[in-house]
Amino acid sequence: MTWWDNAIGYEVYLRSFADDDDNGVGDFAGLTSRLGYLADLGIDIVWVTPFYPSPLADFGYDVADYRAVDPMYGSMEDFDRFITAAHDRRLRVIIDVVPNHSSSEHAFFRSALESGPDSEHWDYYVWRDPAPDGGPPNNWLSFFGGPAWTLVPRWDKYYMHLFLPEQPDLNWANPRVRDDFVATLQFWKNRGVDGFRIDVAHSLVEDIEYRDNPVGEGKAETVAMTGDFDVFDHIYDYDQPGVVEIYQRWKKELGPDTLLLGEVYITEPDRVVRYISEGQLDQSFFFGLNRISWDPVEFADRVREACDAMTHGWSWVQGSHDESRAVTRFGGGQAGWERAMALWVAMMGLPGTPFLYQGEELGLEDGDVATEDIVDPVGVKDPEEGRDPCRTPMPWTAAQHNGFSSVEPWLRCEPREDRETVEAQLADPNSRLSQMRDLIRLRKDTSAGRHGELRWIDSPPGALAYARDGVAHLANLTDHDTTIGFEEGWDVAYSVGGPVDVVGPKVDLGPRCGAILSRQT
Repeated sequence: MTWWDNAIGYEVYLRSFADDDDNGVGDFAGLTSRLGYLADLGIDIVWVTPFYPSPLADFGYDVADYRAVDPMYGSMEDFDRFITAAHDRRLRVIIDVVPNHSSSEHAFFRSALESGPDSEHWDYYVWRDPAPDGGPPNNWLSFFGGPAWTLVPRWDKYYMHLFLPEQPDLNWANPRVRDDFVATLQFWKNRGVDGFRIDVAHSLVEDIEYRDNPVGEGKAETVAMTGDFDVFDHIYDYDQPGVVEIYQRWKKELGPDTLLLGEVYITEPDRVVRYISEGQLDQSFFFGLNRISWDPVEFADRVREACDAMTHGWSWVQGSHDESRAVTRFGGGQAGWERAMALWVAMMGLPGTPFLYQGEELGLEDGDVATEDIVDPVGVKDPEEGRDPCRTPMPWTAAQHNGFSSVEPWLRCEPREDRETVEAQLADPNSRLSQMRDLIRLRKDTSAGRHGELRWIDSPPGALAYARDGVAHLANLTDHDTTIGFEEGWDVAYSVGGPVDVVGPKVDLGPRCGAILSRQT
């Protein structure tokens, strides 16, 4: 058993968590000052988003120096104090690493641009000759829109970027890139980091012939008009066989006690399985629910499908800094919260590690960001797709700027209502925060009863039910009453949402209700 098997994770979007030095940007001193809140919530793992020096073309996911702390977040000493304080509270720390691409301001890329093919760092990036017509080498698109290639006229070469042009892809076919990144991981491990969340973990390696991606079935007519990333079947630009070899080396170099958690953003569970095994990635987030509208039947089916495809190795999430908040996606208001909590009841007992995104424990919906205040590069192109609403500052109090900072935050937004703040919810034993804290506490209290194999219990469409040794988790995701056939000898240990009634060999669950049962002794 590993230290993360029964843990609860929490994603801290550092820019928006807590500002200590009053520059409008969250920082390490602010995060350190709030570790007591996370420990009291029952968190075991703190995942911190990128804090490296960056020109912020993609708000930190364009790294200019992989072994430093951007001064806006504090100093390296502030980072070290954070690690020490977290460990003192028995909190593990994992940090984001971004191996697919660097910033165009990284010293290696600047060297390549300035010196061309003679630069010692030229082959640290992916360069290709123009197509015969002078255009991009192939039809690959950037995830953010437009070609995945930018021409450098001085050298008459294109460089590849699966994201923004300011995020050139690293060339993982180059052994020196592999060596340099292992040294980066060791640098942070030596400073006390317990693991790494690997950004775009399904990428890094491309088809060696750089062949065109085929157009998806039924989408040919839209290609010229949209240039939409989703128009193509991405069989050559990511999810290539060689990528797991990189993680095998990482695991060997870092050791079994270092968590390697991949952002394998592939929604088909059977395609994620090959990344997760002993000696490579330890876990991957399950993203099968993150980009679809609320549908109780499909949600329940997808969770079962994921567990059937891989019995271990999932990190269970409902949201992140990259998509609309769960309560909003699930319909908003009290109904959206109840749906989220019923789903959390189901997820909290599955093999793997649940990860909350900051503010989910408060039941936060998307923040209100005016069109003129959008800063996310995705939102600038298409406000409907922007990620700013899920990145608004954490609401600590009813004070100005919700206690996040004494000055205007980096992301301008409407203040949260008092009832949404940590301060108000800590004072209310029936608040959403209290409900989540109770659920996390019960997960810990019943951990001894969840070591057995997961056993699915037949359930009506839109419901999930399973038992593991002496604990059972039941969730009715629908908006109507449902009944699940169940053996006798169980008591209700926790419930949220609608009523729960154990009557002989069945359990009646109200709408949007989750329940945890313990076996009678």
